[in-house]
Amino acid sequence: MAAKKTGRKTGRNYGKAASEKVGKALHERKHGSLRSGRSGKKVTSRKQAIAIGLSEARAMGAKVPKKTSKKRKAKR
Repeated sequence: MAAKKTGRKTGRNYGKAASEKVGKALHERKHGSLRSGRSGKKVTSRKQAIAIGLSEARAMGAKVPKKTSKKRKAKR
C-alpha cells in the first residue's frame, strides 16, 4: 500500500548561491582564515562557519529560509 501525500514539503530549500557561500566559508575555516565579525577571532566551529555563510548569503539576497525565532519555535 502506497503512503499518502500530505502536501507538506520536507526539508529546506536553499539556493545555489547560498550553498556556494556556505562552501566558501567552510573552506576558509578549514584553512584558518575565517574570522568572526566583531571580535575578529578565528572561527574553529563548523556550525559557526555554516552560520556565517548563511548570514552572508542572506545579506547578498540569495534564497535562504528564514531564521527560526523563539516565537516561531513556540508555535510549533
